Amino acid sequence: MPTRFAESVSLPEMNIKTNNNEKCETGLEALRFVDDPEIGLNIVDLGLVYELEFGENDARKVTCTMTFTTEFCPMGESIQANTMEALKMAFPGYEVTVNITFDPPWTQEMISELGHLFLGN
Repeated sequence: MPTRFAESVSLPEMNIKTNNNEKCETGLEALRFVDDPEIGLNIVDLGLVYELEFGENDARKVTCTMTFTTEFCPMGESIQANTMEALKMAFPGYEVTVNITFDPPWTQEMISELGHLFLGN
């Protein structure tokens, strides 16, 4: 059985697991338009996206595994729905699934350099 995540995306400071770098970069570009409305920063630079997995053997599927800044994020449902819509627009005709995990829990160290600049840190 092949390794589930043979590649990792090569964006600066991103540690997002994927099985297809090219599609992952397309997905991340779309997800940069999804903001955490309480913070005003996109979910990619905020470090909320952990994995983008694509169907194998031409299966038209994409699964995003992500987190929120807290388990009790009041905007969680909205962020999850916006993530799903962004991926559907980036990959028309694909079956899109968005899974939420809190393992590992989100920390400020997951914010990208651009995110820290935006937040003034």
